[in-house]
Amino acid sequence: MQAQLNHQYGNKLKAGYIGTGEQSLVSVLPVMQYAPVELVAFADHNTTRGLAVARQYGARHFYPNHKAMLAQEKLDAVFIVVGPDEKGKPRYPELAEYALRQGLHTWVDAPPCGSLDDVKQLTSGCTSRGKWLQASFFKMFAPAYLKAAEIIHSEPFGGISSFTMRYPAALPPAEVRSNTLAMAPFLADFLQAYSVLLRLVGECDGFSYLRSKLGDVVLNLHYRSGMVGTLHLTGSQALTSPTERLEVVGNGANVVVDNGIKLTYYRAGGAPGESDEERPISFIGLDDNAPIIWEPDMSPGTYYNKTLFLQGNVGSILQFSQKILAKEPPRHGNISDMLHMMIVYEKLLAGAEKSWISLY
Repeated sequence: MQAQLNHQYGNKLKAGYIGTGEQSLVSVLPVMQYAPVELVAFADHNTTRGLAVARQYGARHFYPNHKAMLAQEKLDAVFIVVGPDEKGKPRYPELAEYALRQGLHTWVDAPPCGSLDDVKQLTSGCTSRGKWLQASFFKMFAPAYLKAAEIIHSEPFGGISSFTMRYPAALPPAEVRSNTLAMAPFLADFLQAYSVLLRLVGECDGFSYLRSKLGDVVLNLHYRSGMVGTLHLTGSQALTSPTERLEVVGNGANVVVDNGIKLTYYRAGGAPGESDEERPISFIGLDDNAPIIWEPDMSPGTYYNKTLFLQGNVGSILQFSQKILAKEPPRHGNISDMLHMMIVYEKLLAGAEKSWISLY
């Protein structure tokens, strides 16, 4: 996937944009300079802020009400970036369903939903006019994870045997899990972490879990292929610690992604100290099978070392805009992904510790 500057694209989506808060300004709107998107109009209940942002991004019109914008503008798609309601419930199901029923392809920020009922609502919106929905599970598009996916599905890796992923998230105790406000932080963190695994290794068919007193969780995941994995949710880790770590084990090979950006490929066939000598005195092996390490070079002012690219924000919006322009559905972060993730989420909240939980 290649990015250009916005003015270099010949064909662009004519899009509306709902929500001009901090998340939009930090993580979403700056991406538009690299995507084939023409922002035609903005909508926000905060008129002063919305007008300022609309002017900043060159939109022709601003509306204090999103329904007025969708009714009056001729658009191909709409981007929606808003916070949860006062109970911590995502607002996207209602907003996205409305936009989809108006005949607009829709991109929403994460988390797009908080329950299977929300997924049903979104699905109803999609099928009403045959339009497509994508959620911004941006880590699905992070370059380090995309390269890891390429490696682990390559022939030299020998197939995936097992994996482990660490990500900071704390599961509240069972007695408060019906409180959407208390569950909101865990919902957002869990879906981002699991989205990476969904992109790399696909859908699990069941799991078991254990929870610590502080809310840390170990999920043991099983897959129909026989592959096994662990999602280690570490909400009690140090705030100064790197956020995440992934390791996938193949047949004599490993791939490790540290902090979402540093990728190490331990290739098959190598050995420490390997040489022509009978008893090597150095731990350095042969170059042909030595580990390969990639990490961004933060010195030059290139596209690829910008945070928006490293985290996957650009990749998410590029997939949506390019797929819609090609009249194709988004492949990742789509309604099918949302359905599977919410099944796992609801099964986790309702399931008992130390017991096997089947998904289907």
